[in-house]
Amino acid sequence: MSEFLRNYLTVAIFGGVAVLLVGGILSIGRILRPSRPQPQKYTTYESGVDPVEGGWSQSQVRYYIFALLFVMFDVEAVFIFPWATRLEVYDMFGLVEMAIFIFILALGLLYAWRKKVLRWV
Repeated sequence: MSEFLRNYLTVAIFGGVAVLLVGGILSIGRILRPSRPQPQKYTTYESGVDPVEGGWSQSQVRYYIFALLFVMFDVEAVFIFPWATRLEVYDMFGLVEMAIFIFILALGLLYAWRKKVLRWV
C-alpha cells in the first residue's frame, strides 16, 4: 500500500473511532438517564409567561440578511488583517488581489444598499 493511501486509511480509522465513540457515549447516556415525560416540559417557553397561541412566529427576512452582511464583512476583516501584516512580502501582486477582493465585497454592499436591505426598520 502506498504512503498516500496509508495516510488516508489512518484518517478513516480515526474518523470511524470518533463516530463509534460519540455513538457509544450517547447510547450509554440514553440508557442510564432517567426518563420522566411530563407535558409541562414540552410547552413553549416565553420568558416565564404562559404561552399564547402556538409557539411559531414569523420573523422578517431583513434581519437574517443583515446578519449575513455582518458575517460577510467580519470575514473580510479576518482576511485583510494577515494581508496587512505581510504586505511587503506580497508586493504588487498581493495589492492587486486584495483590491479585487475589496471591490467584489463593495459590489455586494452596493447591491444590498440599492435593495434597501440596510434600512433597520
